[in-house]
Amino acid sequence: MTWAANMAVGLGTGVPWVMCKEEDAPDPVINTCNGFYCDAFSPNKPYKPTIWTEAWSGWFNEFGGPLHQRPVQDLAFAVARFIQKGGSFVNYYMYHGGTNFGRTAGGPFITTSYDYDAPIDEYGLVRQPKYGHLKELHRSIKLCERALVSADPIVSSLGSFQQAHVYSSEAGDCAAFLSNYDTKSSARVTFNNMHYNLPPWSISILPDCRNVVFNTAKVGVQTAHMEMLPTNAEMLSWESYDEDISSLDDSSTFTTFGLLEQINVTRDASDYLWYITRIDIGSSESFLRGGELPTLILQTTGHAVHVFINGQLTGSAFGTREYRRFTHTEKVNLHAGTNTIALLSVAVGLPNVGGHFETWNTGILGPVALHGLDQGKWDLSWQRWTYKVGLKGEAMNLVSPNGISSVDWIQGSLAAQRQQPLTWHKTYFNAPEGDEPLALDMEGMGKGQVWINGQSIGRYWTAYANGNCQGCSYSGTYRPPKCQLGCGQPTQRWYHVPRSWLKPTQNLLVVFEELGGDPSRISLVQRSMTSVCADVFEYHPNIKNWHIESYGKTEELHRPKVHLRCGPGHSISSIKFASYGTPLGTCGSFQQGPCHAPDSYAIVEKRCIGRQRCAVTISNTNFAQDPCPNVLKRLTVEAVCAPITS
Repeated sequence: MTWAANMAVGLGTGVPWVMCKEEDAPDPVINTCNGFYCDAFSPNKPYKPTIWTEAWSGWFNEFGGPLHQRPVQDLAFAVARFIQKGGSFVNYYMYHGGTNFGRTAGGPFITTSYDYDAPIDEYGLVRQPKYGHLKELHRSIKLCERALVSADPIVSSLGSFQQAHVYSSEAGDCAAFLSNYDTKSSARVTFNNMHYNLPPWSISILPDCRNVVFNTAKVGVQTAHMEMLPTNAEMLSWESYDEDISSLDDSSTFTTFGLLEQINVTRDASDYLWYITRIDIGSSESFLRGGELPTLILQTTGHAVHVFINGQLTGSAFGTREYRRFTHTEKVNLHAGTNTIALLSVAVGLPNVGGHFETWNTGILGPVALHGLDQGKWDLSWQRWTYKVGLKGEAMNLVSPNGISSVDWIQGSLAAQRQQPLTWHKTYFNAPEGDEPLALDMEGMGKGQVWINGQSIGRYWTAYANGNCQGCSYSGTYRPPKCQLGCGQPTQRWYHVPRSWLKPTQNLLVVFEELGGDPSRISLVQRSMTSVCADVFEYHPNIKNWHIESYGKTEELHRPKVHLRCGPGHSISSIKFASYGTPLGTCGSFQQGPCHAPDSYAIVEKRCIGRQRCAVTISNTNFAQDPCPNVLKRLTVEAVCAPITS
């Protein structure tokens, strides 16, 4: 660590250097914080700025695990907590997560999608309400700037879980952050002789120490519902080629005694490494005359293995990110004479995080043994093993437009009936119209890799998500197990296809399937915003109110509005729900409550139908009457977005 610091500083760049999560970083290197929360962090010297290098906006996904969501109310609360304490700088990890194309996903077991529940999603589209709520948070913090950079905060208690952090400058600037750390209850606090309501687990920002322009728990921006919709791109007929496992003895193999670590052999040139050995079975073995079949037991350090006995796939087994090593046991049907045991070990990404991860092993390090022979246990670990790096199809470059003609492909109708393991599939398709982001729907396939025009889209694996998807509250400390989605569904079904990789016609799609899937079910889909929702209270904090000195004169306050906006090329085609009053439910399942203004639908429809974006003011006058006096009301809308037809 000291060596790295001296090396960096010695370059003389004139730029300050940081080290994340390195408490003993030597001067002048600045130690910084990564995490879901960093308000408890202080750098190791008082003259170093307090820097949050990774504010985790969500979490990554692993094959076989659920999807992770971090509620934006909690993320905004975390950032406001950091700023109110005097934090200098926040950087989001991730603001846009994107895609691990090719074999770049690490972990191991991390999905090809690195969407991360980030404010800009994997496809480059804004994720609402996360994007919009953070934008309002930072506008509000920016309004406090002069006070924030003038002094340290003065902290006072407003209750058992409530505090005020006040910044003031000699020039008269004043900014306040009112916080409520109670995870269950709202709090009514008194600050500067005025009353403020703070929702649970939230901070209100007052850039003038009077007017609330933002509360971290009150989301005023729309929620957008995204869907994967079919495109007009047809996959032309599929053709297949079986990976050749009979020629595992060619010149690209080598033989040695014992079992070798996989990455040391492959040097990451391929995810695949064959371990092949031969055994002689005597004709007098009991199992050949109706006795119980022998058992093959193998231990591997990961990450997946396919067992072939005499050229036939007899079993497959997989680890997980938590348990990379595993033991696989299966009954094996051997014949008298020489038998070939070929184990295909598969890596699912290089290790890239964890203590001393350079010492982690991959591949079959044994023991590998046969049990249940007449002689008892036969340990094969120190036999002669033949090694072959990669697949025949990889060596022949079957994935590229130049390499596909090097083998004879079988017509699709025949291939579909067989669903063979270790099979290459190819087809052609034309690029769909429009500019919506595209993805391949791989739900009908098992596990493997996919290429378009010779470029790797990444690893795919229809592994079903195991987790606890029991709802999600924004309040309380966030950890990845907290807000899980997608249990019982494939962890990743859709694989991002950048439009820039496509030609107008004749795009080559090549799939390598390890287990046996149905390529005729693969389709190209597009990501579209199909509906938008908004749910805003009549006294929602409004950034336009912050400089109004005559506080309390309601006619001068800017009324909050519901803002709706469809994606590019789309407009609001219908209003699925509208209610000014006390509606119930959440986006997608709103219902009228006991109080409802009868004009709700008509007024929203008049403002919004046929437009890409619209705004509706939340006030009694706008809805012709007060549907329930002395009750806190809100306007709740769900609108359908559809392509604008010329």
